[in-house]
Amino acid sequence: MGKRSVKTNKNIYQTSREARSLSREAASAEMIYVSPDRIEKIEAGKSAPHPDELLLMERVYRNPELSNYYCVHECPIGMKYEPEASLKELPHAAMELLAALGALEGEKDRLIAIAADAAVTEDERADFSQIRDKLTRLESAIRALRIWIEHAGV
Repeated sequence: MGKRSVKTNKNIYQTSREARSLSREAASAEMIYVSPDRIEKIEAGKSAPHPDELLLMERVYRNPELSNYYCVHECPIGMKYEPEASLKELPHAAMELLAALGALEGEKDRLIAIAADAAVTEDERADFSQIRDKLTRLESAIRALRIWIEHAGV
C-alpha cells in the first residue's frame, strides 16, 4: 500500500478516493485507463477530470456527489444551469423536496398569469424572479434526493 497523504487541503476527488481506502494505483487499476499520474494531477488541482474520467471516479469511489460537484464547480455549462446539491439523509431530502413543492404551489396562479401573454412585463419581473428562485430550490431538492437514491443503490 502507498504512503498516506498528509495534505490538509484535499479536494473532493482525493477525499472520495481516500474514503474508499484506495491508493492512486488501486483506483487506477479499477478505472483501467486513468493512470495514477492523471489521478494525482486531478487531485492536485493541476487538471480537471474529463467527464468520462469523472463518471469512472464516481463509480469506483462510490460517490454520486462527484457529478454534481463537477457540474457546479468546473463545467462552464453546469456552472450556469446546475444547482448545487449534496448527499443528505432521506428524511431531510424528502422534507426539502416537499417544502420546495409547497412554496411553488402558492405561485402557480401567478405563473399562469405571467405566462398567459407570453411575455414578462416590467411589473411582473420581481414576481417572476421569485418564482425562478423557488424553481431553483426545487431543482436542488430533486438533485439531493437523486444523489441519495444513487448512494443507496436503489
